[in-house]
Amino acid sequence: MSNQVSLKASRRTAMGRNAVKQVKAAKAVPAILYGQGVEPQPLQVERRAIDTLLAHAVSENILVNLEIEDGGKSAARLALINEVQHHPVNQSVLHVDFQAVSTTETLVAEVVIEPTGEAVGVKTGGGLLEQSLRSVEVECLPQDLPEMISVDVSNLGLGASLHVGDLPALPGVKYLADAEVTVFLVSEPKVGDEAAPAAGAPSEPEVIKEKKPAEGEAEAKKE
Repeated sequence: MSNQVSLKASRRTAMGRNAVKQVKAAKAVPAILYGQGVEPQPLQVERRAIDTLLAHAVSENILVNLEIEDGGKSAARLALINEVQHHPVNQSVLHVDFQAVSTTETLVAEVVIEPTGEAVGVKTGGGLLEQSLRSVEVECLPQDLPEMISVDVSNLGLGASLHVGDLPALPGVKYLADAEVTVFLVSEPKVGDEAAPAAGAPSEPEVIKEKKPAEGEAEAKKE
């Protein structure tokens, strides 16, 4: 399940490019908090804090206890990091979107699927493990949201597949994808065309036959 971490934030009053420059100068990152029944709140978080949080996260599903300072007052808000914008070149964090959530209301989120173990069809049969579904949509309470879904594929033989309906049952988590959707498949090893001669292998010598002279040429030589 998602680990809850604490993160301090402060209300951002100034808007526009100049305001963003001021936020960056203060070694902070602009952010916003929104959600159902919540008026969007422009925020800023300390750059070092958000960098550390993201660096230690094992998935994109991070549940955060936001401690928001506003005019000398402080308020706590439970939120899910919904989107992180990165610089296209140096990958530094440019902006963070926080989605306000409630411990009593379910949410819908995409969770990454990770295989564990080595499929027997790959290990002994020379097959290839193919992953058709990289993430799956789930519905659950925030505190039940998994960081990722680990699936043991060790028992998959050649030609065997694993579907959404075979994913591990997690307390409080409902998979929203069709149960028949394929997640993993161990495909048969591909058999190529007739093998070409190996490089450097001797080939049959070319037989060059002497060309027979034409009848007129033969008579000329006799004379």
